[in-house]
Amino acid sequence: MKKLKSKYVAPWIVIASMLFLATAQPSAYGLEFPMTTHLALPDQLEERAFAATPNSTDVLYGGFSLKASAKSSLFSSELALVSNVSKQVEMARTQMGAKKVAKAILIDEYGYDEKEYSCLNRLWMKESHWNYKAHNYRSGAHGIAQALPAVKMEVIATDWRTNPVTQIRWGIRYIDIRYDTPCKAWAKWKSHRFY
Repeated sequence: MKKLKSKYVAPWIVIASMLFLATAQPSAYGLEFPMTTHLALPDQLEERAFAATPNSTDVLYGGFSLKASAKSSLFSSELALVSNVSKQVEMARTQMGAKKVAKAILIDEYGYDEKEYSCLNRLWMKESHWNYKAHNYRSGAHGIAQALPAVKMEVIATDWRTNPVTQIRWGIRYIDIRYDTPCKAWAKWKSHRFY
């Protein structure tokens, strides 16, 4: 049988290779903002091989053992805290969730009132529309509070690119230190278009 030679590639080969490349290569978004979060587990965990047989007083958690005692109740409460923080982070990825988290932090941890939250809401609506992915490519400001430079947020945590709660905590801390209240920061923004 005679082989046909063509200087053109079959269209289905081109389409298949383009689809492969599109799915195999990481996106620019994935390179800039990895969606990973670092979690530090408590020191009570002892690494144990999966093949080891635990004692009757040991409790296994995915290859880790914990002595069953008062430590296990402490570990349980720490796991509940981690679960609550994770829920808070996921909730804050939306505009309404971020507002709820910021309001709770502002009122419960800093002792501000509804009026101050209203100023904070107006300020961050102007800055980022409460979008934790907001980034000003001209200035380099990033996040809900538009930190400039963005690495300043590392005083709270190193996950500031992907964690809206880190951004909110940094923003409220910045306002508290620099302006005393969100309403004073809002007044600065209204007169200068930055704070």
